[in-house]
Amino acid sequence: MDKVVASAAEAVADVRDGASLAVGGFGLSGVPEVLLGAVHETGVGGLGVVSNNCGAMERGLAVLLAAGRIARVTGSYIGANREFARRYLAGELEVELIPQGTLAERLRAGGAGIPAFYTPAGVGTQVADGGLPWRYDGAGGVAVASPPKEVREFDGRRYVLERGIRTDFALVRAAKGDRHGNLVFAKSARNFNPLAAMAGRTTLAEVEQLVEPGEIDPDQVHLPGIFVQRVVALTPEQAADKQIERRTVAAAETAGRGRR
Repeated sequence: MDKVVASAAEAVADVRDGASLAVGGFGLSGVPEVLLGAVHETGVGGLGVVSNNCGAMERGLAVLLAAGRIARVTGSYIGANREFARRYLAGELEVELIPQGTLAERLRAGGAGIPAFYTPAGVGTQVADGGLPWRYDGAGGVAVASPPKEVREFDGRRYVLERGIRTDFALVRAAKGDRHGNLVFAKSARNFNPLAAMAGRTTLAEVEQLVEPGEIDPDQVHLPGIFVQRVVALTPEQAADKQIERRTVAAAETAGRGRR
């Protein structure tokens, strides 16, 4: 039952070329930086990534992206990642963009053993009708477009069929975890991490604080250990290495009005 491995390198040792990875995090919050760095060190490529976005500020998945290790991304946000946009438009990367809530539910469904589900999100758009550019040809044309999806009517409303997602591996980051793999996520880091962890056939979790079994109140567990196969304990330095993607400070006049 002890799922702790000695290092991140050991945890990712069986990730091979062409593997699919579900990766937790949003922007720079809750990103499994250490595990992603270990994947980068292995030199594997042709990876299929399922994540909300593909890294930011040259961190997280952006490291693998810049190295040309990612072949396909399933996500919902490109944002200010210029390298992501460049590779996509240049035809170097296949990208399936889907509604954010649909992505979350596809991951959860895959982890729950649900092969597909119907949702109203995307009905009447290219999400359902097909034609979204998955890959460009590098000259402004579309080389690969999304196929149409099944649409059915229930109680007078139309819904599109979406498939659950399962990946070879999942990489997540938790604030606390025990040796059995039970995890607790802190605040906004509890974004896509539990869902990504559920979707992976083999789930690797880096934890900022490793505790012994029984030290986490069962009512506080966000993800039970049945979904986790390997746990990596971070060093204090690794756990503290967190950045803010964008700092926003209110003007003094605005802040003053808010206090009144």
